[in-house]
Amino acid sequence: MRALTAYRLGRIDYADALALQQRLVEARQAGEIEDTLLLLEHPKVITLGRAAKKQHVLLSESALKERGYEQFEIGRGGDVTYHGPGQLVVYPIVDLKPDRADVRRYVSDLEETMIRVCADYGLEATRVRGLNGAWIGARKVGAVGVRISRWVTMHGFALNVSTELEAFSAIVPCGIQDRGVTSLTQELGRDVSLAEVALQAAAHFAVIFQAELSFAAGAPP
Repeated sequence: MRALTAYRLGRIDYADALALQQRLVEARQAGEIEDTLLLLEHPKVITLGRAAKKQHVLLSESALKERGYEQFEIGRGGDVTYHGPGQLVVYPIVDLKPDRADVRRYVSDLEETMIRVCADYGLEATRVRGLNGAWIGARKVGAVGVRISRWVTMHGFALNVSTELEAFSAIVPCGIQDRGVTSLTQELGRDVSLAEVALQAAAHFAVIFQAELSFAAGAPP
């Protein structure tokens, strides 16, 4: 069974989280650490993946800055996405070798993690053919964007827990024009604890990946 160590990092700037992921990926590739799961949230930030279309960012750089958004072009797959307070972001640093070296399976497993979390709250989330992520009806509740190098993963998924949905109006989320976004709070009509959802997401991820989960205090060494 895999060993999986999870870290609850709270709110962390995107640049700091990106640098941490890159360091952990190198350590995982070198066999210096076991599989790792980072559980966190970000201040308001827009990220553009490798397939991003600039026109899917609907505000100018100055307007974004005035409204408190940062912006990064990054190496994950996918188009434009938003991260912000109230959204659970999960970054697995996992070596998929030898038995899980399948990109489609990995993306599906991340979607399955979010689908199971939604089910914990009585919400039926599904996949949509041709579109990544987790969906409640025509509304996207969770996004997936990954990068895999020598079969070690980085980036991951983002699940809207109590996210301010108006913040998505700065972009065309994931480049999808005709569908909306939602959150657990929006669907349930009540507050949902991000800390609680983080624990559930980690537990489901560990089951899906057949890993023995443990939590470590503080940040990764």
